[in-house]
Amino acid sequence: MKLRNFVLICIIACATMTTFAQEQTNTLPDLYTADQQFFDPTKKEVEDYQFATHWRLQVGYAQPSLRTKDTTVMYSHGLQLGATVDFKLPYRFSIQTGALLKFTYGVNKQHWANRLEEDAQVNILKHNILNLQLAIPVRAYYNINIWKKLNFFLYGGPQLNIGLTNYDIIQPNVSESALKWMQEQGIHTTPYDKYVAKELYRTNIQMGVGGGLEWDKYRIQAGYDFGLNNLQRNRVITTHKLYDWGWYATFSYQL
Repeated sequence: MKLRNFVLICIIACATMTTFAQEQTNTLPDLYTADQQFFDPTKKEVEDYQFATHWRLQVGYAQPSLRTKDTTVMYSHGLQLGATVDFKLPYRFSIQTGALLKFTYGVNKQHWANRLEEDAQVNILKHNILNLQLAIPVRAYYNINIWKKLNFFLYGGPQLNIGLTNYDIIQPNVSESALKWMQEQGIHTTPYDKYVAKELYRTNIQMGVGGGLEWDKYRIQAGYDFGLNNLQRNRVITTHKLYDWGWYATFSYQL
């Protein structure tokens, strides 16, 4: 009886251990899968991201400035308007491009020294500059949610400006003798387009930075653009270079 009981106990123990081992083996794939899901840091971001394009109408104020290496030659003031499109990217990034027209007006007074002994008055050429440009920005945006639909954003990137017209309406305040001398020297004393006269390059590459606030479909932003290439085409002095910098503030609405 004792031997029979011992054998029976051994059989029951072996059966119990085999069943337990099978149960443990069956649970291993589930544990492995759970671990793999837990250590996937991009799973939630990928699920939340959806590609989208946002079209916007934009209008605002622009103040470009023509400057040399050391000094500012002239400030202009005007209007900037157009349309942009945002391409949504993961991790709160987006890329914006579009087409913007920039119309500005500036005044520059040019003083000339007396060239003739009998000429005693101060000779001044007043330049009224009407400038029209087409701007094509390529900006990288990063958005930070502040509260509900209120977002703060930063951006930066290049912009291509194409000069359409730079019309100089000249108002001479000079004596007849000085006016004759200027005309003999080939100095413009009547209205003309500086692009047509090949005084300026039409292409201007800029690098800009800025930021702003966005609420729902409305966005206000401000930024500054730094001109990278020289615009002066017919340089009397080889070291003389002209650059176009400027800041702006705009309002846009998402369609």
